[in-house]
Amino acid sequence: MLIFIEPRLVLLSIPKTGTTALEQALSPAAEIAFRDRPEIKHLNHRQFINRIRPLLLPLGTKRFESVAVIREPLDWLRSWYRFRSRDELIGRPNSTAHISFEQFLRDYLSAGERPPHARLGKQSDFLIDNDGHMTVEHVYRYEAMDALTAFLSNRLGIKIALKRTNVSPQAATDLPPETEAEMRKALAPEYAVWEAARHSVPQPA
Repeated sequence: MLIFIEPRLVLLSIPKTGTTALEQALSPAAEIAFRDRPEIKHLNHRQFINRIRPLLLPLGTKRFESVAVIREPLDWLRSWYRFRSRDELIGRPNSTAHISFEQFLRDYLSAGERPPHARLGKQSDFLIDNDGHMTVEHVYRYEAMDALTAFLSNRLGIKIALKRTNVSPQAATDLPPETEAEMRKALAPEYAVWEAARHSVPQPA
């Protein structure tokens, strides 16, 4: 999470959405940066509202707007699957090195307690307020990073050049068409959030 005081912006860091590259590019311009440790870097919108926003009240009452990136849901899960297949995790409970991507998905979508390799939240959980409403003002698709950087460049008054970072290893993530259709149906609420996110550069009023 990065906080920019004068433009009144908060950039949330949803895992596996390119926010490490954004953090590296924008940290010098942020007055407050929560980074490195995952439980600090990846604070969600509710945690900002409940824990961080009260600390900012001495800086003025003008509202902070929040910004986030959301990735196409199956692509987001593919990234997690590849990330957990890396060599250093082999032999650990959360490794995906010896299971198929389809099994990983079925474990992720299963009811009850999931196996460690499939214990992930949802991207949409990062975007909701205390009442369960989607209240992050600016949500961009990961696939439209140029639109996001154009928005941030305009609001922050800086040029932004992103470098590719935190790249996961290669792994087979193909699905039979009928299985992919089944998974998309199961992930329909996440797809609705992603489809509503911005995918083009905002036009001036």
